[in-house]
Amino acid sequence: MTPEQRFGRWVRLALAAFFLIFVYVVWMDLHAPLTTLARAQRYVVQVAPQVDGQVMDVPVADGDRVERGDVLFRVDDRDYRLARDAAELAVTGAGQDNTVMLAELAGARARVTGARATLEEARRKQRRLDNLHRSGAVSRQQWEEVQVAVEQARADLEAARAETKRLSTRLGDGDQDNLALARAMNQLETARLQLRRTEVKAPLAGVVTDRQLQVGHYARAREPVLSLVSDEPAWVAADFREKSLRHTRDGDRAEVVFDALPGRVFEARVGTRGWGVRQGQGTPDGALAQVEDSDRWVRDAQRARVRLVLLDPPPQRALMVGARATVQLYPEHGVAAAVARVFGWAQIRALAVLHYLY
Repeated sequence: MTPEQRFGRWVRLALAAFFLIFVYVVWMDLHAPLTTLARAQRYVVQVAPQVDGQVMDVPVADGDRVERGDVLFRVDDRDYRLARDAAELAVTGAGQDNTVMLAELAGARARVTGARATLEEARRKQRRLDNLHRSGAVSRQQWEEVQVAVEQARADLEAARAETKRLSTRLGDGDQDNLALARAMNQLETARLQLRRTEVKAPLAGVVTDRQLQVGHYARAREPVLSLVSDEPAWVAADFREKSLRHTRDGDRAEVVFDALPGRVFEARVGTRGWGVRQGQGTPDGALAQVEDSDRWVRDAQRARVRLVLLDPPPQRALMVGARATVQLYPEHGVAAAVARVFGWAQIRALAVLHYLY
């Protein structure tokens, strides 16, 4: 065989191998997709104080495990104690004012009763004198004095009723409906709430990380100073090309290999698939559309996110949040699915071994 013939044979073998590899990659991507764009995820809660103040105590260190309700740090509470005491005094003062108004209301109601009785007596006297005045038994001056007395009694009754209404309005339907007392009670509850918030507790069980404070640090409300990584099992967020997911259904079997745990393959199931990506989300701001501008002949494929539930999750400390992973999906039905499962099984295990090298 001449050198030209040997070269031609190697070229044909290389082209055949390239064609077989190309067909294999395309076929596997359609029936048993694999991606290296995957990461381990856990719930992470950023903890921030809800009140301002100087940090007086930090009983936890970075990496400590805490239970829900454990104290993470305490803010200086002296100002908030004074505010609570002032609010309690305001409630006491409002209660005393309420008692005074109740006494005044009782007096006003008594005056209404007295004024009503006076008015009735004046009207009876007026009726008697009316008859006597027609018969000429009394003078006109006496009759006019009785008329004035009736009007005066009526005015006194209206004034007593107005005072009763004024006091009733200030008091409300009952002691607790008094606006001043209700406002003082509200301020007291706010002061007590602020005081309780000087002690920041863990909202969930987890591990403390990214602690950004120490004793003497001035903490500001709503500014995170540490994070909590939840104890709940991790899941995997994997990004696949859109076309690779057309045969994928929720609940399909998958296997995951983590860079941090080379050689180990973890069973998983497809949990949910994302319903969109941020790049395609339009904002109704009244502006003109911003179209994509690219001079590439072949653009990058759009990827969609799949959430995978690990059936045998590794220990919490074995994986950090965001640990890289490789995910192999398996079809569930058909002859092609059976062949794809065999190749996928070998493919993911080969990558698991390769993780020892990179």
